[in-house]
Order: sequence, then structure tokens, then C-alpha cells
Amino acid sequence: MGSQWVGHGIYKSHCICSGNNGTVVVTANTIACLPERKRERSSVASLSSIMGNGHFTVLMAFRFPCEPVSVALSALNLAIQFHGWVSFFILVYYKLQVTPSKKTYYEYTGLWHIYGILSMNSWFWSAVFHSRDVELTEKLDFSSAVALLGFSLILAILRAFSMRDEAARVMVSAPIIAFVTTHILYLNFYNLDYGLNRKVCVAMGVAQLLIWAVWAGVTHHPSRFKLWVALVGGGLAILLEIYDFPPYHGFVDAHALWHATTIPLTYLWWSFVKDDAEFRTSSLLKKER
Repeated sequence: MGSQWVGHGIYKSHCICSGNNGTVVVTANTIACLPERKRERSSVASLSSIMGNGHFTVLMAFRFPCEPVSVALSALNLAIQFHGWVSFFILVYYKLQVTPSKKTYYEYTGLWHIYGILSMNSWFWSAVFHSRDVELTEKLDFSSAVALLGFSLILAILRAFSMRDEAARVMVSAPIIAFVTTHILYLNFYNLDYGLNRKVCVAMGVAQLLIWAVWAGVTHHPSRFKLWVALVGGGLAILLEIYDFPPYHGFVDAHALWHATTIPLTYLWWSFVKDDAEFRTSSLLKKER
């Protein structure tokens, strides 16, 4: 009797058992969720060891899950992130007024560039992971997502408290960077703890959602309603990561739906970022006159 794993992706285990009485080929399809994949790999390794010590030899090959829906949505998210970042770049450098030294008036331009690069990197590894789930791609996917969330939290704090001084930025960023780096090293070299990683990611995600929401309300930012819509949508999307359900017909599960919801939210988010750049640039130019 086998155990039942429910969650992301379909695994196909192909076993060839060669014994004194002939050869048996067994193919098993197993639906597996992220927290159980590592356990499944360990179980397979143990099974191979046990059967290899008997009167027959076991050769096992894995065709790891390919989740076409998640792959396609991850690639689309990557494209939307690229479009948002490029449109932001064109806005601040070619459409808005710049300083005589060709620098932007918007004080957070560099931070948003880093955010855009980390976002595209995260969605790239998400697409790779969902197309070929092995330990390396899994760790790269998790690590890039944690790095993005950590930097997003830093960016939220710096923008909400209008930190323009480099020393203040370093003081805020250093402990968060240290924590995120330690967490990534822990996942990669000590224990790929799915439960702990989910708690860390949700905590950083919720923290920045609250910071942005309160800041927009307190400052009466002209694009606060656009920001609030993006934040509410992001908060609801997090629920899809917390409350998972089995894939529908083996293709669409909660994680895939989360990928789908982030596409319009990403477009709306970059729209807010561009609005913020225009607002700050306009405010600073008025002060100079």
C-alpha cells in the first residue's frame, strides 16, 4: 500500500526491476506537493537501497514534473516585469526632467532598478523550476524569491520613511540583508525547510504590505488608491500560497493561480511606481523655483 501525496505537479517514477525470473517495468504517477518532494526523493532512495540488496537490481529514473501552466505564467510575469522596468527607465531618464549632471530627481531610481532586476531574476528561476524540478532549480527558485522579498521590504521602509541619507539607508538595510543572507544560506546548505521558508516569506510580505498601505494613507499620496488595490490584491494572492489545493486535472493548482493573479498586479504596481516618480520629481522641481 502506497501513501498519497497531494499538491504541486505530477511525478512519473519509472522503475526497472531485473530478477532471476525476468524483468518488471513499473511506472507510477504521483501527485506531489512542495513539502513532500524532498520526502519522496528520500523514500525512493531508500527503496532503491532495499531492493538493491536482494536477489534483483533496481534501476530508477525520474522524469520530474513539468507544470506547463505555471511555466507559462512565470514567463508572462517575467515579461510584465521587464515591460514595467523598461517603461520606468524610459520615464525617469527621457520623459522627466533630469539634473544638469544627467541624474534623475527621483531619489529612489536606483533602488527600483535593483528591484526590477531581482524581480525578473525571481520569475526566471520560477519558470526554470516549474519546467524542471530538481534540487538545484528548487533552491535557486526559493533563494531568488527570498532575496526579492527581503529587498522589497527594505525598499518599502526607505520609501515610507523618506530615507535619502546614505548612512540611514545602510543602517536600515544591513540587518535585513544579514537576515535574508543567513536564511538563504540555511536553506541551501543546512536544511531546505519548507515550513520555515513559508513563514519567513509570508512575514516579510505582510510587513511590507502594511507599511505601504499605512504610508499611502498617512501621506495622502495622489496614487494611493491604485496602490491600495495592488496591495489588497497582493494580500489575497498570499492566501493562495497559504491555503493550497490539489491541481485541477493535474495542471492548475493554487500556486498556478497565484502566478496568474500577479500578472495584473505587477502591471498596476509598476504604474504606481511611475506615478510616484512623477510626483516626487514635480515636487522637487517646485521647491527649486
